[in-house]
Amino acid sequence: MRVLLQRVAQASVAVDGVCIGRIGAGLLLLVGAQAEDDEADIAWLVQKIAKLRIFADAEGVMNRSVLEVGGEVLAVSQFTLFGSVRKGNRPSWSGAAPGPVSQPLFEQFVAAMAAEIGKPVPTGVFGADMQVSLINDGPVTLWLDSKAPA
Repeated sequence: MRVLLQRVAQASVAVDGVCIGRIGAGLLLLVGAQAEDDEADIAWLVQKIAKLRIFADAEGVMNRSVLEVGGEVLAVSQFTLFGSVRKGNRPSWSGAAPGPVSQPLFEQFVAAMAAEIGKPVPTGVFGADMQVSLINDGPVTLWLDSKAPA
């Protein structure tokens, strides 16, 4: 699984002009899955994300996690994280898991993230055309890949 993580002052996701998920300060997670992803990938990502020290402490140093600051999390499914542009100018999506595989993985990820942070994790609508708005705080943007956990 891959996650593009952004520390945000606020974020929201809308479908057909209707806001369906909104958070204040915390993390916006764009989440993509491959067919071979499983519970181990979900567990690694959830633990890493919850414990990343990317929020400022009293001295202004990035030394606190989303758990420690009581931040919120918004998760949006995004198959394009597995797009390949190696050939030509039109991305290939063959690396992304098909919907019947990726939707349950995304739902498991969201449930595990909510359990880890102790609060609901709003989402978009799986497979829908969504509009995501955010105010990136920092900016802080990180790429996490469970198959390359370096």
